[in-house]
Order: sequence, then structure tokens, then C-alpha cells
Amino acid sequence: MNQIAVVILNYNGQKHLADFLPSVIQYSSDATIYVADNASTDCSLELLKTGFPSVKIIELKENHGFAQGYNEALEFVEAEYYVLLNSDVEVTPNWIEPVIELMNNDKTIAACQPKIKAFHQKSHFEYAGAAGGFIDHLGYPFCRGRIFQEIEQDLKQYDDNHEVFWATGACMFVRAEVFHQVGGFDGDFFAHMEEIDLCWRIHHAGYKVYACGSSEVYHVGGGTLHKSNPYKTFLNFRNGLAMLYKNHPDKGFSLAIFTRLILDGVAGIKFLLFDSWEDCWAVARAHFDFYAHFLSWYKKRKQIQRKDVISTVYRRNVVWQHFVDDVQTYNKLQK
Repeated sequence: MNQIAVVILNYNGQKHLADFLPSVIQYSSDATIYVADNASTDCSLELLKTGFPSVKIIELKENHGFAQGYNEALEFVEAEYYVLLNSDVEVTPNWIEPVIELMNNDKTIAACQPKIKAFHQKSHFEYAGAAGGFIDHLGYPFCRGRIFQEIEQDLKQYDDNHEVFWATGACMFVRAEVFHQVGGFDGDFFAHMEEIDLCWRIHHAGYKVYACGSSEVYHVGGGTLHKSNPYKTFLNFRNGLAMLYKNHPDKGFSLAIFTRLILDGVAGIKFLLFDSWEDCWAVARAHFDFYAHFLSWYKKRKQIQRKDVISTVYRRNVVWQHFVDDVQTYNKLQK
């Protein structure tokens, strides 16, 4: 068994593979590198076979999305640690070693991420993970280095190793045994929020999630679904609601769900007034879809052995903190 397997899920990412796979090969000498192809229709496979013969290829027969795509691919990978890496990530020297050292020294850490910085503005953090993710009690995600659309400059303020609530799917180190123990990603999510849902179940299982400040990578972001795509809006709202429903402890559950539904409605109105009716409709469709598949979400909630206390859940409302109290940075949030 390999100790470390870097697994890149690819769908029509030929350009990203050509641009970023060389850095992964150069700086990952201790790892076995896999590309799991989600039934691409471009020339990704030809590029891999001719240009990167050292990379192991897993060919999936259809596009399963991010969540189920990884579930399917990882059945073919034997390793102690999976490193789930987006195809649009440029890695740096020594990006693997400090994370593995941290996890080797604390067996209760099941998942970890490096600092995620913006490829096109390398002085700043990147939206999808920044320096480690959190959620508030209503399930709204934010990061050290990113609150909603406000991105912080990296001034080394988050260079420590820090316990967080979730690690980004753009570059997640995860113990293979724990990944399978908690059931992997929820394939019904397709894409978006699945890494937060996974990390919440990791917490339920008694493990911790960390961010490692001495490792950093650069992420392009938006490579599959741009942030302006209404389908991305649909997935974020549907999956966010499903995640909260599945994982929230019994204490305060009904109030949290009711409040989340109200705030989602407010977001839909905001989209209609200030953005686009397509995004407003995406929020409505997200709720209709959640209700249509309610029995499935209900069964999943019953299967999860939920813990009532998770110290890394932010007990205040980050929506109020940001949009009403005008808090722009993680360090200014009320504790």
C-alpha cells in the first residue's frame, strides 16, 4: 500500500492538466499520482497517456460529478492518505510534507488542508478554503481569510496549524480509513458543499479537521462551474440545506432549519432585485428539490450518529455579523 496517493478528478480539464500537472509531478516525489477521468469528451486522456506516462489513470464510464466521481475513483486507490486535488491547482515545494507530518503526529486528525491562495492574485487567499473553513449554527460556511465574498490578503496571520470545521475539496488530505468509515462523499450532492458535509460526519465520528499553515497551494477556481452559473447557485442552496438537515444535532434543530429557510428566501429576493431572476429561481428550485427528495435526506439523517457539541461550530450568525455589523475579516468576528 502507498502511504500517499494524490488523486485528481478531471472532467474536460485538458488545459488545466497541461498547465498544473507538471508542478504536481515535480513536487510530489513521495506520492503516487492518479488522475480519475470523469468521462471527459476533450483530449484529456490522450494528453495523459502521451505526455504524463508516470501518472496512473482511472477511467470512469460516466460523469458522476465531484462527489460520486471521487467515491468511484477511490475504490481503485490503496493508500494510507488520499490527497484530493483539483486539476486547477498549482502546488509548491514542500506542500505535502508538513501536512503529513502534522497528521502522523496526531492520529485524531482525519482531514487537513494547506493554505489555499489565489492563482491569479497570489498575495491573497482564494475563496474555496482560504486558511481553513468554519460554519455557523445555521450551516453558512466561511473561512479564515474569507467571509462570503470578502477575501483577505495573506499577511501570514494564519500561518499556524489550526483546528477548523472543514477542509476544502480543492486540496484535502484525508485518512483513507476514515473516509470510507464515514461513507465518503454524499454522491447525491453531485458538487459543492460535499466536503463540508464529509467533514461534519468526520466530527461526528470523533475525529478532528485541521489547516496546516506551513503548506500552501494556488487555486484558479471556477474551473467547472463559474460562480455566476445558476446551476452552481442551485447546488449551493440545495446542498447547504440538505447538509444542515442531515447533520445538525437534535438540540435547536427545528429552529435552525426554519431560520435557514427564511434566510434562503431573503437571499432569493436579493437575487431577484439586485442580480438575476435565474439565481432567484435557482434558490426556489433548490428548495423544491430538497422537498421532493425529503425521504432520502430523512433516511440519511437517521443513519448518522450525531454529536450534540462540536466546538468548531460558530455559535453566532455569520450572516448578521457580515451583512449587518459589517465584519469583513475572520479575526474581527465576535467570539
